[in-house]
Amino acid sequence: MSPVRPAAVVVLAAGEGTRMKSATTPKVLHALAGRSLVGHVVEAARRLDPEELAVVVGHGRDQVVAYLAEIDPQAVTVVQEQQNGTGHAVRVAVDALADQGREPSGTVLVVCGDTPLLTTETLAALVDTHQNEGNAVTVLSAIVPDPTGYGRIVRVSGDNAVSGIVEHKDANEAQRAITEINSGVYAFDGKLLREALGGLTTDNSQGEEYLTDTLTLLREAGHRVGAVAAADHREILGINDRVQLAEARRLFNQRIVEGWMRAGVTVVDPATTWIDVDAVLEADAELLPNTQLHGRTFVAAGAEVGPNCTLRDTRVEAGAHVTNATCDRAVIGPQATVGPYTYLRPGTVLAAKAKAGGFVEMKNAQVGEGSKVPHLSYVGDATIGAGANIGAATIFVNYDGVAKHHTVVGDHVRVGSDSMLVAPLTIGDGAYTAAGSVVTEDVPPGAMAVARGRQRNITGWVARRRAGSPAAAAAEAAQQSAAEQGAAGGVQDTAGPIAGQVEASNKETDQ
Repeated sequence: MSPVRPAAVVVLAAGEGTRMKSATTPKVLHALAGRSLVGHVVEAARRLDPEELAVVVGHGRDQVVAYLAEIDPQAVTVVQEQQNGTGHAVRVAVDALADQGREPSGTVLVVCGDTPLLTTETLAALVDTHQNEGNAVTVLSAIVPDPTGYGRIVRVSGDNAVSGIVEHKDANEAQRAITEINSGVYAFDGKLLREALGGLTTDNSQGEEYLTDTLTLLREAGHRVGAVAAADHREILGINDRVQLAEARRLFNQRIVEGWMRAGVTVVDPATTWIDVDAVLEADAELLPNTQLHGRTFVAAGAEVGPNCTLRDTRVEAGAHVTNATCDRAVIGPQATVGPYTYLRPGTVLAAKAKAGGFVEMKNAQVGEGSKVPHLSYVGDATIGAGANIGAATIFVNYDGVAKHHTVVGDHVRVGSDSMLVAPLTIGDGAYTAAGSVVTEDVPPGAMAVARGRQRNITGWVARRRAGSPAAAAAEAAQQSAAEQGAAGGVQDTAGPIAGQVEASNKETDQ
């Protein structure tokens, strides 16, 4: 028998999570693998296609409600004004659905909002077992190596039904030897759940309504209580502090990385490779050590990313190479190369075979096919045509202190090293700029732009203005050596070759 669509899933996400010690972020909004704790749970539950999905919120409700509206607008948010226990939270959710004329009558699944490792497959197996066995309630359990501190699942001999859940502190020696524990995830018959919730009391040390008490009430009423163990006990791990959050991050990332490797992606060092849940990779992509893929990053077949790369919402096309780079919302075209020590900011698009080389930063820049920005440059708010070369230490001066301006560089342009391109500016196809130029006016196609002062050497300046300095001593020694070499060679010009070079440099020359 295949699982039937659940009538409802109730996600418990109202707790304060004091052990997280966060003054700004509710526990269920702490993130791993690019999604919040409750986001992972809602995603796993939504894939069951329940008729209703309700999330009980309380602490930090405004933040949680806003987040849920963004990731799952169809989810019903229910406010638990006072956190009076798990049973009270479920009752609030069921009552809220009933008030909207959406009271669940079939299977109701209850999950915790801080269990991000739970999979849809495990939840589906729980629903399937619950319906096949005709249980009033079915507990998701787990067989763990060390059950210390957890409630033990006690089964009925011969029937394999559950007779009760015994907390560790209340368990006897035989019960403490049981390694099957309660996860806090349940599948209920909706009608029987309503009846059991009505019988809950606060007659306990915490003064709260415990959902686990419904199991006793249902069993005492003659109904069967069952349990099914998760295939991987780590799925049920709840997050209560940042140590557990880090462990869950490691486990979740291991799951993601192994999944991509089995799909044909090469991951050289899984221990230092981090991939968010929404990232997509094609077979034959390769990730080198210390690579992080965040958000909706895409890496195509034949592309190589790493080592030491952080990519967020970035697209890397087939055959591209990215090394030692940080890329945020960028597009790296087929066979393009990026790095090392490169920063591609939002809006950067490299066409096929383009290059953003070492110590290059780009922002809102479109680089044409085969064009190169090899090193030590900043390209902001620019469009570069095909086959262009941007010399080292070129700066696209895009900001005037008030507004950003755009620069257009045509096809097959050669920009000389150490140029300043002051936007707004257009450099025509096939044009050149001389090294060291500050270009402030448009350059026609095929022209050479020269925008720099003519060099003038002031002979003897150091000796006059920096007398006694190491520079003066070095200059005097060099001049003396040159004079001696000139004398030995029969050169009569006592000014020496340096003076001759200075004189030549001061002459008017054709640029």
